[in-house]
Amino acid sequence: MENELDTQLEKTMAAPGVSGVICTDQQGLCLGVKGEALLESAGLVTALAQQATLLSTDGSKVPVVCLEYDKGNILIKSEKGVSMAVRKGKL
Repeated sequence: MENELDTQLEKTMAAPGVSGVICTDQQGLCLGVKGEALLESAGLVTALAQQATLLSTDGSKVPVVCLEYDKGNILIKSEKGVSMAVRKGKL
């Protein structure tokens, strides 16, 4: 599974504008990180993704959290027990 996760992280990093990516499990532990993604944010990524699911009234749609800042944004989504944050822009 580690090679598969690493491959997916590399594919995500290759997307236009992506400067960092982090994957976490349901307990907030980091499964993998690439680029300008802060390892310390693993727990926050999981917590935000889990809280966002509480806002959805339709269980079939998984919400995406978008945090905007002056130099870019961070997209956070959780699916099948794995949360992912993608940083677009620079720190």
